[in-house]
Amino acid sequence: MKTKTHLKRLLTLLAAVASLSSLSAQGILGGHVTGNVQLEAQMSHADSTIGAPDVPQALLMNARADVLYTNGDFSAGLRFEAYQDPLLGFDPQWKGQGLANYFIAYNGERLSLTAGHFYEQFGSGLILRTYEDRYLGIDNALLGFSAKYRPIDGITLKAVAGKQRYFWTLGNGLVRGVDGEVALNSILPFMAESMLRVNLGAGFVSKYEENENIAAETPGLILNLPLNVGAGAVRADVAFGGWNLQAEYARKGQDPSALNGYIYRPGEAMTFNLSYSQRGFSASLQAKRIDNMGFKSMRSQTGEMLYINYLPATPRQHTYAFPSMYPYATQVNGEQGLQADVMYKIKKDTWLGGKYGTDLHLNSSVMTTLDTTVTGGRGTDGYTVGGSTGNLLYGDVSFEVARKLSKNVKISATYLYQVFNPIVENEHGNLHHNNAVVADINWKVSKKHALRFEAEWLGSDSRYDPGDNETDRRAGDWLMGLVEWSIGSHWFLSASDQYAYNDGTGNYYNLSVGYTQGATRLQVGYGKQREGMLCIGGVCRQVPASNGLSISLTTSF
Repeated sequence: MKTKTHLKRLLTLLAAVASLSSLSAQGILGGHVTGNVQLEAQMSHADSTIGAPDVPQALLMNARADVLYTNGDFSAGLRFEAYQDPLLGFDPQWKGQGLANYFIAYNGERLSLTAGHFYEQFGSGLILRTYEDRYLGIDNALLGFSAKYRPIDGITLKAVAGKQRYFWTLGNGLVRGVDGEVALNSILPFMAESMLRVNLGAGFVSKYEENENIAAETPGLILNLPLNVGAGAVRADVAFGGWNLQAEYARKGQDPSALNGYIYRPGEAMTFNLSYSQRGFSASLQAKRIDNMGFKSMRSQTGEMLYINYLPATPRQHTYAFPSMYPYATQVNGEQGLQADVMYKIKKDTWLGGKYGTDLHLNSSVMTTLDTTVTGGRGTDGYTVGGSTGNLLYGDVSFEVARKLSKNVKISATYLYQVFNPIVENEHGNLHHNNAVVADINWKVSKKHALRFEAEWLGSDSRYDPGDNETDRRAGDWLMGLVEWSIGSHWFLSASDQYAYNDGTGNYYNLSVGYTQGATRLQVGYGKQREGMLCIGGVCRQVPASNGLSISLTTSF
């Protein structure tokens, strides 16, 4: 009876939300109203084979509705969220419902002002990036005041102040920041028509947090905590012809916290990206070094919430299932690495290019720890850093070939070799060496029908130990097949299966059907979800195994 009641409530909510698709934006007091609604629901049953837990709530749901009102230079918005209860893998602290985001804003030609919740980024985010990712369960919006001023063309000044969202409350720390950017080609007449394009920027962010009693490593002593912690950054973006260089350096003051074990070593981060592109060819080289650069508005927090800054991952973010089975998560306390990427299009009407041309994509990356020597614990500088590299954290090389065989058929093949250190996920064990192969075929059968076939293989020397409390069910060798069928502009069918045929465990099948009508999309799926890590841009959350029904609904008006 309890399950039937949950299903009835869900169907009623689905019907109410779907009806929004029939609404058009309406004028209110001369303004314009738009919005969107998203709902994700899940029913899961216990499955000891794959490790799926029993879910006593029967139905889990994440839902949100955003409404935006605009009238000339003025706008206002709000978001209602409901987690009843949160989907598997989301922090239980999300449980609840209510008004989660609201703001009013003025956006003039020179001046922009926002009061309420807002998102902002300075440069690449090394010292400040507030953002929201609903799939990772992250929202570190600032609640306060933001201002942006453009005194003349080519100069942009920013100022922010506020406290960060922490689930349904606010973090303790007060965040304040200023940033400036100058486009030299806009302010210097002699550079107006130059092929050399130069943008320079600098920012500073400070967080204030009240004192608290944290015991030092020496018994009987209390740490003298800095109440204000500052971080500054300088950056440059230079382009000439097909070349582009982006570089940024950031430094953070003493910031003892739970992230770094309450040490007093200052932090720093450097990013470098050199790229070149022309028709049919592009190449890039990225480098990054991070040393104790975790920056949170609450020193006692260790999860993914309340980060003031953002440290993107250097390795390529793979999208296929097996190449992304062991994703890389940014190591905020220390890492360094490189990524090289080359894309080339073989000309059409050649033996290798064929009638439509052939796309080649080569990518490789490597990440290591810093070369550190421990000099002390809590209350000290913690360690020193040498000039060489540390231990290997991650490395991969991938090669992809894509070719259009005919007007209606396109194929691609990918090979990946990957080395993964379990320490990336705070686990122990030997390095994993993985080989993955992916074949993808897209076939436009007719004007109303399209098929996509995908086959994947993964060979890994990682091993599954059912007696280990920290069992990793990704271990071993895998096969996968997937078929997607698009029917007209409305219907979508999909069937897939991931099978651990050697040493691993589980047979993970999934069936789903989707329907799209205008701005509304409904998808229903049934099957098993393998446990693992979901990573977007180097930020990750653990996804537990599940077995059951899933429903997704999105609409906008």
